[in-house]
Amino acid sequence: MGSICIIGAGVIGLMTARELARSGARVTLIERGVSAHEASWAGGGIVSPLYPWRHGDAITRLALWSQSSYTLLAQELYAETGCDPELRQKGILMVDVQDEAEALRWGHEHYRPLIKVDAEFIHDKEPRLNPEFRSAMWMPEVASIRNPRLGRALRISVEQHPNITLVEQCEAQGFIVQGERIEGVRTNKGEFRADATVVAGGAWSAQLIASLGLKLPVEPVRGQMMVFKAPVGLIDRIVMLDGRYLIPRNDGRILVGSTLERVGFNKETTEEARDSLYKTALKILPDLAQYPVEYHWAGLRPGSPDGIPFIGAVPGYNGLYLNCGHYRNGLVLAPASTRLLSDILLERSPIIDPAPYAVAGRVEQE
Repeated sequence: MGSICIIGAGVIGLMTARELARSGARVTLIERGVSAHEASWAGGGIVSPLYPWRHGDAITRLALWSQSSYTLLAQELYAETGCDPELRQKGILMVDVQDEAEALRWGHEHYRPLIKVDAEFIHDKEPRLNPEFRSAMWMPEVASIRNPRLGRALRISVEQHPNITLVEQCEAQGFIVQGERIEGVRTNKGEFRADATVVAGGAWSAQLIASLGLKLPVEPVRGQMMVFKAPVGLIDRIVMLDGRYLIPRNDGRILVGSTLERVGFNKETTEEARDSLYKTALKILPDLAQYPVEYHWAGLRPGSPDGIPFIGAVPGYNGLYLNCGHYRNGLVLAPASTRLLSDILLERSPIIDPAPYAVAGRVEQE
């Protein structure tokens, strides 16, 4: 396939452009704002679904493929761009888990190192955690990545590639339709024609698809997070409690997240969420009371049914493809999602069965 236009330059769009360009395609990447500054920037960067055993096989297959590729990806991006995405493979402690049997069964079934540990193990690994924690599930392979720096590295990478043209502050307004074929996209900066058009617009994808009379079940889900300016070494790995988490960075900062709110496209922060996140952080790590909250922000996840993304061709519109709807796992699933869509576009043997992510039967006519 010669030319491809991608709408949306978040982590999904950037990785898709990079994968396709490396295979010889000419790619135009269109972004309504600034690359990797929406959900890609706002998330925490845990390279695993939260409580992975609570997700279906469709998520697990993408996640396992992606997790195994992140080490090489981070190394490649650092070498290409000089921007270190700060991949930290330090593991995750999930304390006070109720469905331990299901967790252990999932780990055994998928050959993942996942064990139940006691209070002594917890406080040996993280001595400053709340001393009340008595048990946890421990996954030593889970990593985190500093997603704003990953986005920056990906942006530099695509800007350096001769086969990619990145156009920012460029809002898609509709498609160029010829009969049953999509021949590109109309924007506030003119028309961009291509052999194939990919919608990777995150929470905004449904709005664009609606211009074709299609109802895509992807909706914005607000997530609020905060970061504490803490010293290096306060904690060294991800810690989860009751669906919330702390994520340490190399410079000592500690993120706490996150909320789940269906409030449309509202990205405002709230005092209620700030107070709730602050209490969660101190419940996990009491010493954080000594350090200031540096920043509190919100982002919009692309919510979808069961969190299963839409990856593949749109029925009835030749030349139109989706790679969107990853909900809370956009960064987690990005390498596999972008590789799978590239396999479909370039008619290669797919890395995994594409059927669970197919658009057919999951998108309705308005």
